[in-house]
Amino acid sequence: MDEIWVVNASPLIVLAKLGRLDLLRGLPASVVVPEPVAAEVLAGPKDDPARAALESGWGTRVPTPAFPSELLEWGLGAGETAVIAVAREQGGCVAVLDDAQGRMCARSLNVPVRGTLGVLLLAARRGLVPSLRQALENLRAAGLYVDEKIIVAVLKSLGDKP
Repeated sequence: MDEIWVVNASPLIVLAKLGRLDLLRGLPASVVVPEPVAAEVLAGPKDDPARAALESGWGTRVPTPAFPSELLEWGLGAGETAVIAVAREQGGCVAVLDDAQGRMCARSLNVPVRGTLGVLLLAARRGLVPSLRQALENLRAAGLYVDEKIIVAVLKSLGDKP
């Protein structure tokens, strides 16, 4: 079955800053961006690479379905809520989220989750990222908080020395 990734703003913004939106296109069968996520990104700075990508037609925008009450009870932001709702309604989708609370919510609703770090790890395993260590450093420079312990574990999982 071909995976569909439903992407939230944070992974979209960070990967665009890194110039690696190709990873969101090249790893899953398709990428969808819920309207609330698109609105959040499009409200950003005019020079934001993610905004430019969306303005040029990157990704498939989808309307947000009605939010089930068990999802609303989590009190997540509009983007996280929309990502999980779309992934859940369409089925066979992976929610691409960095927010810890959003990831917990998705898992509790049996929605598969991947974060920006997971995207990079998958890309590295497929040979699409020449240096995972450099990619992780670039992630941090782009503004994504990644705990040092997680970096060490990820590098070890690929047989790289931290």
